Amino acid sequence: MFLSLEGIDGSGKSTQATRLADTLRAAGHDVVQTREPGGAPGAEEIRRLLVEGDPERWSPETETLLFNAARRDHLERTIRPSLEAGKIVITDRFADSTRVYQGATRGDLRGFADAIHKAAIGVEPDLTLILDMDPAAALTRGLARSSGEDRFEEFGLPFQQALRAGFLSLADEFPARCHIIDAGRDADAIAADIRALVLDRLT
Repeated sequence: MFLSLEGIDGSGKSTQATRLADTLRAAGHDVVQTREPGGAPGAEEIRRLLVEGDPERWSPETETLLFNAARRDHLERTIRPSLEAGKIVITDRFADSTRVYQGATRGDLRGFADAIHKAAIGVEPDLTLILDMDPAAALTRGLARSSGEDRFEEFGLPFQQALRAGFLSLADEFPARCHIIDAGRDADAIAADIRALVLDRLT
């Protein structure tokens, strides 16, 4: 099973991915937890180019190409071998992030992003959990991390608001795969909802 967690910056994806992986391992499943951009050695090198530096460092077109280069490496070296070995793969972001960030928010590039995805990736998760919350609260949380990987947070609140709208639109576009999770609540409540949804899919 291939699971992705999506959402705006600071929505708690990484925390919930870890909690879900721990829950599934405790239930006896073999789980690979990974992330994008990154998740493989080459992809992690590309990650630094994308998440660090000036917000205007890359054009939306160049970003789209870089993200897909990282994703192809991730797919070849981590995702596909793990799925073929019968493992559950949980990734913090996948192609939906490119559809929203570069395809709908950084430029009107959805067709460009979809064409590259079809040619170079050709894989969708079995289940996508979209963590939805107030963009202002998420942005405050994201900037407070001071991780040095805050290039997209630095685009500001209007950008995060547009991202949220983009993710909600994706949930409408792919209702069988995408499920919205209210991420504005206590982390335990969020984790409980995610656990119930995933375990139901596994049975």
